[in-house]
Amino acid sequence: MKRVALGLLLGAAGLYVAAHWGQRTHPHAAWGWLAAFAEAAMVGAIADWFAVVALFRHPLGLPIPHTAIVPRNKARIGRNLARFICDHFLATPQVLAKLEAFDPARRLALWLAEPARAAQLGTHAVSVLRYGLTAFDDERVRAFLARAASAGIAQVDLSRLSGQVLEALTADGRHQELLNDVLGQVSRLLDDEALQEQLTEAIAHEVKALRYVGLDQVAARLATRKIVAAVARTLGETAADPAHPLRLRFDDFMHRFVDRLQHDEAFIARGERLRAELLAHPALGAYLQGLWDQLRAWLDADLAREDSSVRRRVAALAATLGERLAADTAMQRWINEQILAAAPAAIERYREDIRRYIEERVAGWDTAELTDEVERNIGRDLQFIRINGTVVGGLVGLVIHAMTVWVG
Repeated sequence: MKRVALGLLLGAAGLYVAAHWGQRTHPHAAWGWLAAFAEAAMVGAIADWFAVVALFRHPLGLPIPHTAIVPRNKARIGRNLARFICDHFLATPQVLAKLEAFDPARRLALWLAEPARAAQLGTHAVSVLRYGLTAFDDERVRAFLARAASAGIAQVDLSRLSGQVLEALTADGRHQELLNDVLGQVSRLLDDEALQEQLTEAIAHEVKALRYVGLDQVAARLATRKIVAAVARTLGETAADPAHPLRLRFDDFMHRFVDRLQHDEAFIARGERLRAELLAHPALGAYLQGLWDQLRAWLDADLAREDSSVRRRVAALAATLGERLAADTAMQRWINEQILAAAPAAIERYREDIRRYIEERVAGWDTAELTDEVERNIGRDLQFIRINGTVVGGLVGLVIHAMTVWVG
């Protein structure tokens, strides 16, 4: 396009020379019209060339004021571009309207429900797992994780932590519910005929003196029934009476035990010794390393197979999730509502980041790179300005010449 514009300028110059030569050698009114057209065309072409070049550089290298506009205003261009994009493309109402029309929950459901997509997701999961296994199977990583785990365990106060856990478990009488379960289990155990028979045999074995008169089994069965009846009666009374002495003793024991775990220095010291022994014992590291090696070997073998169970499970889970989500419009509405509710803050937050990024990116551009990029994208249209300027200038020259002839 530059060559076309330059060719028109040279053509106008040639026409101008020819017209003046014709006026001298063959005087005729037509040569004046051609000369006026060519002269004005050259003026228009040169003026528009100057205007186009002045956008990107100094014409002919001369530091003429208000030229090289793009390089000199690079920072302002970046600010205006960032403001234009953020205000007209990333305004909160516009983005929210686009999100609402996009219906992300529905699209996600349909994407996951498609078998090919679910299988692709399973393949990606396998690739990520295989990469993770390879990357983390490094002595440096294992040593770092071991140090981090040891440091974390070293900061745990086992005694107080156990006390806090038990305190939470016994809050609101939860331990009494546990006691009820234990009482129920013992009661069912005593009703077992096999256990009662074992008790009978054990008692009969102890009363050897009655064996000679044949009363050992009779006495054993009588004793068993009395033991079972006594225990069952005690269990029933304990289960039925919230203020039973056994319940109160159990309650008192739990409270005292929890208190000792959290405040008794002896218990705390014992917990610290247990923690230190646990960290220092080589069997712990060997055990954990063995578990990791077994898990890694299984995962390596599974992920290497075409019918990997991990791949199948991930694909099946994705497909099932997609099908259920596609069938549950209420859940889709909930997901869309959450996205639309969270979107304004994210838009406001990241819009400014995008604005700053555009400004910094344009400001950090090499001036020649910026000029080349802009000229590469709009330069063709700018050359049309030169071409149009040549043609329009010539036509204006004809109009001026016509008015001059008419007036003169």
